[in-house]
Amino acid sequence: MSYLPLRLHPGEDLRHALEATATAPGSGSFVVSGIGSLWHPRLRFAAAEAETQLEGPFEILSLSGSITAEGAHLHIAVADGQGQVIGGHLCYGSRVRTTAEILTVRSEGWQLRRLHDATTGYLELHVQALPGDMGPTGAQPATAGSA
Repeated sequence: MSYLPLRLHPGEDLRHALEATATAPGSGSFVVSGIGSLWHPRLRFAAAEAETQLEGPFEILSLSGSITAEGAHLHIAVADGQGQVIGGHLCYGSRVRTTAEILTVRSEGWQLRRLHDATTGYLELHVQALPGDMGPTGAQPATAGSA
């Protein structure tokens, strides 16, 4: 595994900055930790079609997900000035207020992509061992329904 610690600065778009870390097809990583603060974060809640913009400053309590050259799937939990917590999918336009400190991890030997899934209708994560390499453990990635 290789690690990429990031510190984002005020005004940066959190999602755009994270997606910029995976530029080549097949490259990708997982966000394993993220803290910091945002102005007016934009979230999409579970099963919602539209995004919601929250008003004011928010603290990032947790950030996790996957990033590929085709896009990201990121979940975030934020707290307002009264400590009320809300979470959802991180959307574009969520600007860093003071800082964002993030740790991403890339699994060596694996190709991460987002491909259309006919069942969900969305671009979903597709994990594949690189040719000639069965990943660090010699095993194929688990899929739903596998033992």
